[in-house]
Amino acid sequence: MIPDLSDYKWIVPDIVWEIDEYIDLEKIRKALPNSEDLAKLAPDFDKIAESLSVLKDFFTTGHKLVSEVIDASDLLLLLGSPGETAFRATDPGSESDKRYRKGLLGELILLQQQIQEHEEEARRAAGQYSASYAQQKRKVSDKEKIDQLQEELLHTQLKYQRILERLEKENKELRKLVLQKDDKGIHHRKLKKSLIDMYSEVLDVLSDYDASYNTQDHLPRVVVVGDQSAGKTSVLEMIAQARIFPRGSGEMMTRSPVKVTLSEGPHHVALFKDSSREFDLTKEEDLAALRHEIELRMRKNVKEGCTVSPETISLNVKGPGLQRMVLVDLPGVINTVTSGMAPDTKETIFSISKAYMQNPNAIILCIQDGSVDAERSIVTDLVSQMDPHGRRTIFVLTKVDLAEKNVASPSRIQQIIEGKLFPMKALGYFAVVTGKGNSSESIEAIRDYEEEFFQNSKLLKTSMLKAHQVTTRNLSLAVSDCFWKMVRESVEQQADSFKATRFNLETEWKNNYPRLRELDRNELFEKAKNEILDEVISLSQVTPKHWEEILQQSLWERVSTHVIENIYLPAAQTMNSGTFNTTVDIKLKQWTDKQLPNKAVEVAWETLQEEFSRFMTEPKGKEHDDIFDKLKEAVKEESIKRHKWNDFAEDSLRVIQHNALEDRSISDKQQWDAAIYFMEEALQARLKDTENAIENMVGPDWKKRWLYWKNRTQEQCVHNETKNELEKMLKCNEEHPAYLASDEITTVRKNLESRGVEVDPSLIKDTWHQVYRRHFLKTALNHCNLCRRGFYYYQRHFVDSELECNDVVLFWRIQRMLAITANTLRQQLTNTEVRRLEKNVKEVLEDFAEDSEKKVKLLTGKRVQLAEDLKKVREIQEKLDAFIEALHQEK
Repeated sequence: MIPDLSDYKWIVPDIVWEIDEYIDLEKIRKALPNSEDLAKLAPDFDKIAESLSVLKDFFTTGHKLVSEVIDASDLLLLLGSPGETAFRATDPGSESDKRYRKGLLGELILLQQQIQEHEEEARRAAGQYSASYAQQKRKVSDKEKIDQLQEELLHTQLKYQRILERLEKENKELRKLVLQKDDKGIHHRKLKKSLIDMYSEVLDVLSDYDASYNTQDHLPRVVVVGDQSAGKTSVLEMIAQARIFPRGSGEMMTRSPVKVTLSEGPHHVALFKDSSREFDLTKEEDLAALRHEIELRMRKNVKEGCTVSPETISLNVKGPGLQRMVLVDLPGVINTVTSGMAPDTKETIFSISKAYMQNPNAIILCIQDGSVDAERSIVTDLVSQMDPHGRRTIFVLTKVDLAEKNVASPSRIQQIIEGKLFPMKALGYFAVVTGKGNSSESIEAIRDYEEEFFQNSKLLKTSMLKAHQVTTRNLSLAVSDCFWKMVRESVEQQADSFKATRFNLETEWKNNYPRLRELDRNELFEKAKNEILDEVISLSQVTPKHWEEILQQSLWERVSTHVIENIYLPAAQTMNSGTFNTTVDIKLKQWTDKQLPNKAVEVAWETLQEEFSRFMTEPKGKEHDDIFDKLKEAVKEESIKRHKWNDFAEDSLRVIQHNALEDRSISDKQQWDAAIYFMEEALQARLKDTENAIENMVGPDWKKRWLYWKNRTQEQCVHNETKNELEKMLKCNEEHPAYLASDEITTVRKNLESRGVEVDPSLIKDTWHQVYRRHFLKTALNHCNLCRRGFYYYQRHFVDSELECNDVVLFWRIQRMLAITANTLRQQLTNTEVRRLEKNVKEVLEDFAEDSEKKVKLLTGKRVQLAEDLKKVREIQEKLDAFIEALHQEK
């Protein structure tokens, strides 16, 4: 059993050369079971010869299981690698590990010896049966003795079946022990990724690349199909050795495909492809949580108005002794759409099933309920359409216990298993029992019940079923062998196909984008993310002067109408300076308490948005890449949406603005001139607006009518006549108040009627508002010119002077308040708000980075899609190449 390592004694521990001290071979030989009684059994006739052939199959399977108990790699794993042993030889602290390995090795060798003894015993029994067959055939002629011998032979078969099952269990426990020790890191070596895990990753990548399964994805998988409630899920659970699927009493539970990747591991656990949580399948609470999670994912996949979904749930199940393969559990095929289902449920299930089965390399596990009439089956017709020659179909008859009990003609079951009843062909036929219909049964209880049933079943005793055609264990072995055979035949062909696809995509990229790197969507997002963060940082580099200028200008544009219309004009209508100042102070106080701070914050926030947008959207010259425009716009909008100005900003502004407006002391002539200039600009802008309003009201003047051939409308003619009449009134009384008296309106109306112009009072008032405003603004501008030399009188508080320039002082107060407010807002912007906005941008980018749908929506175009396809094809090819290499190494 142990290779010749005489040249490497300096590496191998002494325990190897001292095996005879630990194992008493003579004692083991004497302990061999006595098989003389077995020779007394005498089989006869053709059926007995056929049973001997079956027995030979058992021996072959037993030898295969024995050979897997411990091989050279497991032995080296227990002894340690050469380098590791040499290292431990110099480490005085490794004696405990050496003693542990010696003890474990002794146990393994003893177990191997026992397994070999059982194999020898089986071989001797087979020889004795063969020898006694010819001897007893000549002696036995009595019919009763023949029946007795047949029954004894069946018991012998079952006995050796149990022996093989015990050997398999011991093998499983031994491999579990080795895997657990290695999992704890005793051997300090990194385990390679299992072959089935690599294959599952290939399938997942292919699913993402081509979800339709029509063209590229032709790699094998085991597709489990069957009528609803036929036992599909139960069969899959028996293969996975855990109750992992949600169950229902007759209702549809499998609402979307579930891909289950089975692999060997030290612990029986399950985990989803997109989650790191492990479910311990040996604990009932974890099993319940797993079933609940699968049910939630199925309901999430099903869109509103639908009953089933084609979206696949990927689940990995690992455990000691599991057969390595990939299975897909599909929704059960139905014949009738019941209430509560979408009208197209039946067609959708058929299309999903066909999409998986039409893969030429898919192994179809056709599940048929044995407890119902065969004529009620729907799935067999569907399978025969997809695989008419049965080259990749395995037929499984479930609920055989119920079938044997209820079916009037047992030969009907034999017809099903022999493939003579259904119009379909298959590679193999199997009969299984998956429980008594109790959803709380454990896998161990179901397996015991299945073995007990077939041991006592008449189907086996009467040779209607062969021993290798029953139990889910035999089914699992057969499916796994078929699966890996098809994998080896098809994977290289798919790898060659993707090499050609990769070459075509790379050629297209070189022809269309020769000077650009192949950046996929995620890489482009990272590049855009860096650009956006650089642009946000640029906000902190804006000069204080620039901030204050744009803030002051924007704030004045927002409040100028209120200042002139609601503060200046009403105060200017007063008779003396005392009343003017009183009116101004009251209105300024009301304005500051209610509106001004809020307006200032709004202006600052809008200014920040405008500057942020300017940095985000302005072209960067030749380096500008318009592929990022949609992403930047979305980031800008979402960041602005999330940003909220500091709640305490208005309170602090209110105090600052109130104090600024309280001050009336102009300190020097320069400030006085600046106030007059500010006042003139404001009044001129207002006068210009008023002139435009009057022109729109009365129509073009004579110059435009003669030069540009423009005419007035009838309404404009009426407004023009009214305007002329009102201007005559103003010329007579230039100090006329802002409002017309009733008798004045009547006078104007009668004067116009005398000229044949019919007007109503509201038209006269509207025209008077504009005419008087123009007159007032012109008067105020003339007053500004007079006040240019009024600073001397201001310093003397206008004592002994007919010149009063209180309106200049008002505009100086407004101007000073705007400057102080702009300075305060600038400090809030640079010290707080810009940083908070930058933080919001980072959060938005992080959220977008995790949202694949958002990235697909915002980063679009042929260039992006071509790079994405290239990335996926390269990833698939790399995984295929790695898988093929591992497959060759294992072979």
